[in-house]
Amino acid sequence: MTATGIISALIIGLIIGALGRLVVPGRQNIPIWLTMLIGVGAALLGTVIARAAGVANTSGLDWTEIFIQVVLAAIGVALVVGVAGRRGVSRY
Repeated sequence: MTATGIISALIIGLIIGALGRLVVPGRQNIPIWLTMLIGVGAALLGTVIARAAGVANTSGLDWTEIFIQVVLAAIGVALVVGVAGRRGVSRY
């Protein structure tokens, strides 16, 4: 992978993270950098899953791959928010 490929993957990951955050209902009390980190991971994992399923190389824009990436980002954001929310709950 070239430097341009890495930079474009990071930018796509940042966008995927933001989309994943928008998909999750409610307020997310996690920092934006963590959301973007989740997005980068979801973009990479989504690409691997799309290639394994054979839907990564289509003519035009790969909507299935983008959908997989956004769903993974939403799941990641929801899991982190759930874990972070549990730590913030005080027990009486």
